[in-house]
Parts: sequence; C-alpha cells; structure tokens
Amino acid sequence: MDRLLNVMTGLSALLILLVLVSVRRARIRVEYSVSWLMAALALLILSRARGLLHSIADLIGVTYPPLALVLLTGCLFLVIFYRFSVIISQLKDDNIALAQRVAILEYHVQSLKNAG
Repeated sequence: MDRLLNVMTGLSALLILLVLVSVRRARIRVEYSVSWLMAALALLILSRARGLLHSIADLIGVTYPPLALVLLTGCLFLVIFYRFSVIISQLKDDNIALAQRVAILEYHVQSLKNAG
C-alpha cells in the first residue's frame, strides 16, 4: 500500500511541476492549467492523507484505499478530459464561423475591386 501511495505522490508532484513549467514557457494557458493543478493537488493530498483516503474508500465501498485513490483519480481526469473536449468543440465551431466570415469579407472586397 505504501509503495502505490508513494508512486501516486510522485506522479502528482511531477504533474504539478510539468504544469508549472508549461505555464512558464507559455505552452498552456493559465485558465487551462488551473484544472490540472487542482487535480494534481487533490491527488497529492489524498495520497498523503491516509485517514481521509480510508474514509473515502469506506464511503464508496472499496476495501483497498489505494484502489479508491486510483478510481477517484481516473474519474477526476475523465471530468477534465470532458471539459477540454467541450472547449475544443466550441473552438472548432468558432474557427469554422470565423473562416466563413473571412470568406464573405474576401468576396465583398473582391467584388468591390472588380466594380471599381
């Protein structure tokens, strides 16, 4: 049990470091990094707070607390992935609308050049 919790602690610390470095190098925007930092912090806290982890494991009916941590981590990352899928879908729709507006403007500019 200790080994798995230590691995989860290391992974969460690595994720926090990776996100902070990515923000510093402008590879990820700050508003998107908040979700990752919160998830990594939650993972870090749960992997170190054994009493809380045991309580959560009892609450969800899992007999092995590190398994509860892995289950919660997976669910948390699924929520984050869903959130980013929604954001990406909205950006794709916005890009299509923008491309259409640019095409219309180019058509009007071209027709004004041809008329004059």
